[in-house]
Amino acid sequence: MGNIRRLMVERHLALGAAIIANMEQVCSQLSASASDYLRERVSDIRDITERLLHITWPEKQPRNALVLTRPTILVAEDLTPSQFLSLDLQYLSGMILEKTGRTSHTLILARASAIPVLSGLSAEAIGRYATRPAVLDAQCGVLAISPDTSVRGYYAVAQKLADKRQQRQACDAALLACTQDNQRIDIAANIGTALEAPGAFSNGAEGIGLFRTEMLFMDRDSAPDEQEQFEAYQQVLLAADEKPVIFRTMDIGGDKNIRYLNIPQEENPFLGYRAVRIYPEFAGLFRTQLRAILRAAVFGHAQLMIPMVHSLDQILWVKSELKKAIAELKGERLRHAQDIPLGIMVEVPSVCYIIDHFCDEVDFFSIGSNDMTQYLYAVDRNNPRVSPLYNPITPSFLRMLRQIIHVAHERGKWVGICGELGGESRYLPLLLGLGLDELSMSSPRIPAVKSQLRHLDSLACQALASQACECRSAQEIEALLNQFAPEKEVRPLLALENIFVGEPLSNKEQVIQFLCGNLGVNGRTEHPFELEEDVWQREEIVTTAVGFGVAIPHTKSQWIRHSSISIARLAQPVDWQSEMGDVELVIMLTLGADEGINHVKVFSQLARKLVNKNFRQSLFAANDADSILALLEAELTF
Repeated sequence: MGNIRRLMVERHLALGAAIIANMEQVCSQLSASASDYLRERVSDIRDITERLLHITWPEKQPRNALVLTRPTILVAEDLTPSQFLSLDLQYLSGMILEKTGRTSHTLILARASAIPVLSGLSAEAIGRYATRPAVLDAQCGVLAISPDTSVRGYYAVAQKLADKRQQRQACDAALLACTQDNQRIDIAANIGTALEAPGAFSNGAEGIGLFRTEMLFMDRDSAPDEQEQFEAYQQVLLAADEKPVIFRTMDIGGDKNIRYLNIPQEENPFLGYRAVRIYPEFAGLFRTQLRAILRAAVFGHAQLMIPMVHSLDQILWVKSELKKAIAELKGERLRHAQDIPLGIMVEVPSVCYIIDHFCDEVDFFSIGSNDMTQYLYAVDRNNPRVSPLYNPITPSFLRMLRQIIHVAHERGKWVGICGELGGESRYLPLLLGLGLDELSMSSPRIPAVKSQLRHLDSLACQALASQACECRSAQEIEALLNQFAPEKEVRPLLALENIFVGEPLSNKEQVIQFLCGNLGVNGRTEHPFELEEDVWQREEIVTTAVGFGVAIPHTKSQWIRHSSISIARLAQPVDWQSEMGDVELVIMLTLGADEGINHVKVFSQLARKLVNKNFRQSLFAANDADSILALLEAELTF
């Protein structure tokens, strides 16, 4: 506001003109910056300017107000956060933003609202296709303009499957994370900004297992002051609504270069001057952060975590600084937490040998599997020549985790994991079996992990983890995981969730895509695309149409977790690309690779039954999926 007043006095500008002139000055400086982060703040400055003008003249509506009245893919050079928030999201199908970068607040808000965004495409070039129908696939980075019938059909099925998956996972996301035998484990989110918090909790996060506070310090010309930090931390705690939030103190230095700290470049930044190692030199900066977190902590369940700790002396120094910060706030009569749970990030292997000593000084531990892996193996994960050696699923790593958890639990301490490993569904049974108390991951992974957890038996997972720790190599562990039956009871070959009547699928490709995708939605495969490829390989050998309007596509596949029979009685017959004529009833067999000759028995039994006219007529006449299931269960034996 000071610059606006100066412009009004020195250049004799009216208030509105001064506000706009100030915006142009600031945006010009930011646009010239070498920092992506600062250039991306231009949108925020324009947003603030627009809001100031609206506050000053509330009766004036902006000429560029965006009003959506039908499903729309919005194309623009950029979009401010307030412009995004003013949109009716029920009509916003996606966005193409030319200048939006990875740290854009608008992009973060869009991600939290599940709005797909493509960036980097010319708004002017795309604008030529305005009013044309289009499909935006942000996951694959595809924009299909005026798609033909086959493309529209593919994406219609893909969207239907995505909706089914979201509905199914939303039910699990809203529940507490729990195994099949009622073993609790906390599922939390890793976030880097306060804007990500609401989306994390809507995905089912039971807390924030890692708030990367260093994001506040990066890509700027000076450190955030105490008030700015306080407001950011307060915003997260309010969004958490008393759920726990772990604030990792600034993990800066080393590979995360902060220009205003003037830390020299290093040959090996991952082993260098970073995180807790820099705190004594920048004690004032660290104390400011502690003060901000302590002040914000009165608004929720805050916890403090120190990164890169390798010795007891470091945590004792931190505790001394924490006492000083509390004393300062008390002396200044500022509202603050009198105490706060303190933990360390376990990422330096030396800590593992003195966990018992740390238990005397801290309240919890969170394993940073990303750095821990490279430090344990002396492998730079960014070096392509040795990156294949970067693998946390080895006997040495698992034994180390087991030791940390065992010692901490013996002393009543809590242990979580917040690296990428925590969200890997393949390794979830191992992590559960090792006895971790919390898994923290990127929030979009949470619904699927919660859903998978509900099918796991904790005792079976404990046995698996014990076996894995006795393996001699990573390959043996992977083989063990391949053999692991993740559920206590095998799912039935026939189930209502895989039977459909009147499904509006228009060709053979859509039928196979839908049936394989549905198996993925229902947790019968984690690899629906690979399973679909296996089905098509069989189709290329010989047609699976058997006549009478019936097709029996089938495969033995390593990608199916639970052998299944899927059935679709179609709304209209489709061309099965066979001399046997069109197909109206599809019975798809997807059996595990270890089923032996069972697939032959199932196939031949079905084929014999389908020769029977009365049996066929009963299938075609059945009113609904329940009737088809009852008929097949009565006629077939497996």
